[in-house]
Amino acid sequence: MGLPAKKNQKEEFQVDRKDMGPADTLRFNVMTYIVEENYDRAIEELRNYLNGESEFPKFKERIQRHIEHGVDLTNAIRAKRKFPGAASLTMAKQQELNDRFRQHFNELQSVLKTVERVQNELRLDDIRSTVWVVRALINAVFVVTVIAFAMEVSRGLFETAQIVTDDIFISATDWLFKVLHL
Repeated sequence: MGLPAKKNQKEEFQVDRKDMGPADTLRFNVMTYIVEENYDRAIEELRNYLNGESEFPKFKERIQRHIEHGVDLTNAIRAKRKFPGAASLTMAKQQELNDRFRQHFNELQSVLKTVERVQNELRLDDIRSTVWVVRALINAVFVVTVIAFAMEVSRGLFETAQIVTDDIFISATDWLFKVLHL
């Protein structure tokens, strides 16, 4: 029995397009760079995303540890893919190295999905708070309108209604006395 055949370490890594997310997102860009083995650009993309401007004040502090973990995973993927002497390893060791690469790749994908989820949560929180402010404003305007109407009714319209009602009763009483000849 001879030695096991050596497998070429540089086999093409296939990724489903759906797993990479929508185009021009952090996950898509980083995963594309990883598949293309452009690790420095992937790390730069992660760091730029972390240091970039955000419309949410808590966003940076909530994603910082995820981005740093993503950078660590990218470096781990680079180490597994560019392992020196990988071609001289046995098939079992090459497979183990490739399995670790896939685990790191899947974990990186999960970390980037978590970053997207945090961004969506903050966006929803912002929308909810905006809805609360708009509702409070509408309720305040409604209450002020009701109070203004009640004040107008009690001061102006109520007195006018009282005069009209008094006149109707006096006219009705006069008519009744005329009809009854009293």
